[in-house]
Amino acid sequence: MRAGTERTRQRTRRTRRAGRTTALGTAAALLALAGATGCGIRSTNVPVDAGPAPSRASCDTTMDTSGTDGTVLTGGAEVFLVCGTRVEAVSRTVDTAAVGSDRLRMAAVLLTELQNDPGGDEQAAGFTSAVPLDLAVSGPVGDDPETVLRLSQRPSELPAFALAQIICTFAGVEGLGNGHAVVLGGPADSPDPRPQTYPCSAAMRHSPESAPSVGRSL
Repeated sequence: MRAGTERTRQRTRRTRRAGRTTALGTAAALLALAGATGCGIRSTNVPVDAGPAPSRASCDTTMDTSGTDGTVLTGGAEVFLVCGTRVEAVSRTVDTAAVGSDRLRMAAVLLTELQNDPGGDEQAAGFTSAVPLDLAVSGPVGDDPETVLRLSQRPSELPAFALAQIICTFAGVEGLGNGHAVVLGGPADSPDPRPQTYPCSAAMRHSPESAPSVGRSL
């Protein structure tokens, strides 16, 4: 009788000790979870793929420096492409001998360069182009000054980054611009077809969204 009673008491003590151990383990786990939550860490049983670390475009390519501003480079020309939040110049090979002194052919060649997809090195450096594929360029009409270049779409209606690319690309080429600005207009039959002078300033290159507002009446 006494032996049975003693065995019962031992089982009771073991059960209580096990209960206390479990309770302590649970409390420790809750404290650890609370600490993690307090540090801004959310507990999860599912692996989270946050993707690769963010990278920045270098906006840097090997430039041909054989020419100067306001000149047509021998065998090449500078065109402006979009990189991040600005437009930057890159060097492109252009058959200037075939173009000769024909300013409209030069304008058309450069516009095509802007419409083409950037090359592999340019893409790797983060360059893109916003110039519409269906855009065309023509010369002056009526009483236009001979410096005018007319686009098949009103400059103010073009994407701002595309307009910035065109302004800066044309402005620096002899025969198209004067080294720092170009005179552009839209179709002659469009509302308010009067051409305007568009400067390629450092401020506009770094804030291309301002391009539509930089035009000044002749």
